[in-house]
Amino acid sequence: MRNRALGVLLLLLLCACGEREGSVPTLTVSGSAVGAEGEVLSRQIRRFMAENPGLRVTVQRVPDDATQRHQLYVQWLNAHVGTPDVLQLDVVWTPEFAAAGWILPLDRFSPGSSDFFPASLAANTWQGKLYALPWFMDVGMLYWRTDLVAAPPGSLDELTALARRGQAAGPRYGIVWQGARYEGIVTVFLEILGGFGGRILTPSGGVAVDSPQAVAALAYLKGQIASGLAPPEVLTWHEEETRFAFQNGNTVFLRNWPYAWALLGKPGESKVAGRFAIAPMPAAPGGEPTAALGGAQLAINAYSRHPEAAFRLISYLIAPERMLERARVVGQYPARRSVYRDPRLGEALGADPAAILAIVEQARARPVTPVWTELSEILQIHLHRALAGQTGTAAALKEARREMEAVLERSGLAPEENP
Repeated sequence: MRNRALGVLLLLLLCACGEREGSVPTLTVSGSAVGAEGEVLSRQIRRFMAENPGLRVTVQRVPDDATQRHQLYVQWLNAHVGTPDVLQLDVVWTPEFAAAGWILPLDRFSPGSSDFFPASLAANTWQGKLYALPWFMDVGMLYWRTDLVAAPPGSLDELTALARRGQAAGPRYGIVWQGARYEGIVTVFLEILGGFGGRILTPSGGVAVDSPQAVAALAYLKGQIASGLAPPEVLTWHEEETRFAFQNGNTVFLRNWPYAWALLGKPGESKVAGRFAIAPMPAAPGGEPTAALGGAQLAINAYSRHPEAAFRLISYLIAPERMLERARVVGQYPARRSVYRDPRLGEALGADPAAILAIVEQARARPVTPVWTELSEILQIHLHRALAGQTGTAAALKEARREMEAVLERSGLAPEENP
C-alpha cells in the first residue's frame, strides 16, 4: 500500500510538471541518483546541457531498491506518462518493457552497437529489435585467496580440490555463494549451469532446466554444502553475508559481483586486503566459463515528447569517456569493449583490465523473455528446496520445468514444441 501511494503521488507530480508553451524542452532521466552514482550523473548532465544549450535535463529520483523502482516504472508507463524520458533499466527488464510497448525500439536512431558485448546486446533485444543500450556492466565472478591458492582453478573439479586444500589451511569454509531464495540463487545456478553446458531456456524458448546438464549443475552446488565446503548458512545468505565471510578471512573462494572489490581491498577493514584476486567461474568438460550478466541499460520512454533529444542524451551518457569516468568514481565496469583498451582504466578501477575483460567476455544474459520475473520466482523456489534437501535434485528441476512451461503457455510465449 505504501509503495502504491508513493507511485500515485509521484505520478501526479510528473503529470503536473508538463512544459509550458515556449519553454526550453526538458528531459528527465530516472535511475540511480544517490551517493557517488548521483554525483557523477549530475556532473555529466551539467556538461551535456552546456554542450546542448537548447535542452534542460533533470533527474527524477526513484528508490534505489530494484523492486520498488520496477513497481514505479510499471505504474507510470501503464498510465502512459511521458516522463521520465530516459529510463535506467535492470538488465532483465528490457524484454518485459519492450513487449508491453513501454519503451521505443532504437533502430530509427541508427545506434552503433559494434562496441558493446554480445551478451548485453542480446539482453536488450526483443523480437529482433534493440530497445536499450548498455550503460555499465555487472558480472558474477570468482574471488580467490592468493595467499592460499597459487592460481585460479581451471575447472570445477579443480575448484573443489583447491577449496578443500585451502580450507585445510585454516578458513572455516572452502567457498561461499548467494543461496537465499531470491534472484541471487538463480545467477549462481546460471553460472554453474553454463559451466556444465546447460541452459535455462533453449534458443527457441523451450524450458531446458531439467536437462542432464542442469541436474549435474545443481548436484554440484548441493555437493558443496553436503561435503562441508560451503556452509548450510549460504541458503540464507545474500551478497553482503558472503562478502563479510571472505573479508573476515573465513573462506577461500567467494562468488560475488564487482562491487565487492573495493571493499575487500581496504587495509584495516579487510583481513584479505592485498591477498585476493578475481577470475571467471571455471567450467566442467563440455561446458564453458559463465558469468551472470547484470548491470544497467538506458531506454527511451515510448510516451516521451522528445525521443530524439532523449537518444542524444543516452548517446552522451554511454560515450567511452563517460564510462571511464563512472569506472573511476563508482567502480562500475564499462559496457564498451574499447574502454578496456584504454590505459587509464586500470588506474580507474584499481584492478587489471585484462583480468576483468576475461570475465566480462564470459557474460551470459538470463533468458530474454517478458515473463522472466515469474520464471525466476519458480526456479528460486525449486532450487532452494533441492539445496536444502527438501526434494531431490532431478525431481525439483522437473517440477520447475512443469511450472515454467505453464507460465510460458499462459503468456502465449511457449514454442510450438518443447524439448
